[in-house]
Amino acid sequence: MKEAMLYRRLESETVECFLCAQRCTIKPGKRGRCAVRQNDGGILHSLVYDQLIAQHVDPIEKKPLFHFRPGSRSYSIATAGCNFRCLFCQNADISQLPREQHLIPGRRVPAADVVGEASRSGCTTISYTYTEPTVFMEYALDVARIARGAGMGNVFVSNGYMTAEAMEVLAPLLDAANIDLKAFSDEFYREQCGAHLQPVLDTLRLMKGCGIWVEVTTLLIPGLNDDPGELRQLARYLVSLGPEIPWHVSRFHPTYRLLDRRPTPVETLRMARRIGLEEGLHYVYTGNVPGDEGESTYCHSCGEVLIERFGFSTRFRGVENGVCIGCGMAMAGVGIP
Repeated sequence: MKEAMLYRRLESETVECFLCAQRCTIKPGKRGRCAVRQNDGGILHSLVYDQLIAQHVDPIEKKPLFHFRPGSRSYSIATAGCNFRCLFCQNADISQLPREQHLIPGRRVPAADVVGEASRSGCTTISYTYTEPTVFMEYALDVARIARGAGMGNVFVSNGYMTAEAMEVLAPLLDAANIDLKAFSDEFYREQCGAHLQPVLDTLRLMKGCGIWVEVTTLLIPGLNDDPGELRQLARYLVSLGPEIPWHVSRFHPTYRLLDRRPTPVETLRMARRIGLEEGLHYVYTGNVPGDEGESTYCHSCGEVLIERFGFSTRFRGVENGVCIGCGMAMAGVGIP
C-alpha cells in the first residue's frame, strides 16, 4: 500500500478524499466508491499502487486519439478499479472487480519498468487507460514523470471525473486525453454511471485551458443518450470549447448489465456525426464500425481526405507536414505528419 494523495483528515480518524469528484468521506477501515482507496486509522492508502492488471502495446488510434501523433504506438497500462459504476462498462471484469468481488489482482511493476518496456516496444507515449486512471493517480504520476524525462508523452483515457485539485497536479505531465462525455444529461449520469455531468464538463474546460490536446468519445446507447436534441446540445458545448475538438461517436454493443439494449444502428452514428458537423465541429468520427467513411479525417475547409482509416490502420493521403495538400488548411492536432 502507498499513502494516497489529495485527502484531508476529519474528526474520529475519518478522511475526505478529494482526488475525484465523488469526494468520498471514508470512515476508518472503509474504502471509497472506487473500492481501491482505504482509510487505515486516519491515513488514506492506495491499494493499487504499481499493481498492473493490464499492459499492452496499442495503436494510438485505439484510445481513440486521431489527432495526436497519428500512426504511432502507445504503451497502455491499467490497475483494477473505477470511480463509476457504468451499467454498460466494456471492461467491467477489471474495473468493477474491487467493488463487486472485493478483489484487487495485479502484478507489481515498478514505474521505471513501465517506461523501460514502453521504450523497448517502440512506443512514443504511455496511455493510462482501460479502467479509470484517476483512481491510480499516484502510480500514474510516478510513471508519467519518468516518461517525461525519457522524452515520452502521457495520455489519459478517462471519464473526466477528477477534481480541480487533481488536475493541478496532473496537467504539467499530461500531453493528451480522450474524455468520455457519456451523455449531456445529468439523469443519465446518475442512473447509468452513479455520477453527475457537471464535473466532466468542468474537467474538459480545465484541460483545454491547460493546453492539453483533448478528444471526446460518446458511446451512443439506443433509447438512453441518442436523442438528436441532446446530441445537438452536446456538440454545441464542444464547439464552445473549440471547434477543433474531435468528437468520436461510437457504436454500443450489449454488455455487462445492459444486455436488454440492441446494438446502435449505424444510421444513428451517422446522424450524430451530421449533427456535430452541422453545429460547427471540424472533426466528427464514427467508432466501432470498421470501413465506415466516418472513420477517416477530412479537411474541414475543402473536404479532401487527409487520413484514411480502416479500424486502427491509417494511411496518410491528403496531408503533408500537417497541412492539407488540396487547400493549405492546417489539420488540428499534435504530431501530424
